[in-house]
Amino acid sequence: MILCAGESLIDMVPRDGLFQPLPGGSVWNTALALGRLGAPAGYLWPISRDGFGESLLRPLADAGVDTALCPRSDRPTTLAFVTLTGGEARYAFYDEGSAGRMLQESDLPALPGGLTALFIGGISLVPDPCGAAVEVLATRAAADGVPVMLDPNIRPFFIADAAAHRDRLDRLIGLASIVKLSADDLAWLNPGADPAQAARALLDRGPALVLQTGGAAGAVAHTARGSLRAPAIRVAVADTIGAGDTFNAGMLDALHRAGALSRLAALDDATLAAALAHAARAAAITVSRPGADPPWARELPAD
Repeated sequence: MILCAGESLIDMVPRDGLFQPLPGGSVWNTALALGRLGAPAGYLWPISRDGFGESLLRPLADAGVDTALCPRSDRPTTLAFVTLTGGEARYAFYDEGSAGRMLQESDLPALPGGLTALFIGGISLVPDPCGAAVEVLATRAAADGVPVMLDPNIRPFFIADAAAHRDRLDRLIGLASIVKLSADDLAWLNPGADPAQAARALLDRGPALVLQTGGAAGAVAHTARGSLRAPAIRVAVADTIGAGDTFNAGMLDALHRAGALSRLAALDDATLAAALAHAARAAAITVSRPGADPPWARELPAD
């Protein structure tokens, strides 16, 4: 099973002058996309008993995602109000005292048997206690030999203490086997640096695979042996909500199917190129329709 641990929330998406509540969250989106692609996926995050809780659990169940590890909470669900500018999504989060933010180390379950990867990232890494709890979970997984994939998905306006968050990301990068960074992530982590050089430099800190995404510019995969580029697939863009999350799921799905998650240090170019192409096709479908609505396996051409 690929376990995704991190935020779920309700995206308040503008529709005809009003806001439509849609289930989402960076890590929740990745879990949903994994399930829809047919990968064995699990999800770990506190789910509120408020009116939004079932709307978060139901799509995961429909996609076959295991939510048995999710504790229930009487605290409210995080809300994210979305602003769309030219199809690009920007967010304002309402998260203080939410069900997810208050996750503590003592709430963490034992890692399930048969775990093939742990995925972490998003705003769940920023505040405490939940950020510290996710870091503990990742530390345990890495110590057990489980590959960790990290997508920081940095939202600068959500980060109250930039120095502390950089320190946490430094530690997590050192634990991770796969790191995915957008152009915005790289610019925040390494202001003024060449993005490709900054991405490749992360390989010296532990990861076997660094993924650099750039929207319409496509994606680049960096390994110790070199770099592979995959062009973006051109589609009519409805919005970019969930695009990177679907890309993450596509990569994990393809690497899992190839049996490559346990041998990332020896990943061959053919397997990596196929995974990049699979991830790009999945992300292209997501951006072609409103909201974080990742594709089902039947919607993708056979690899």
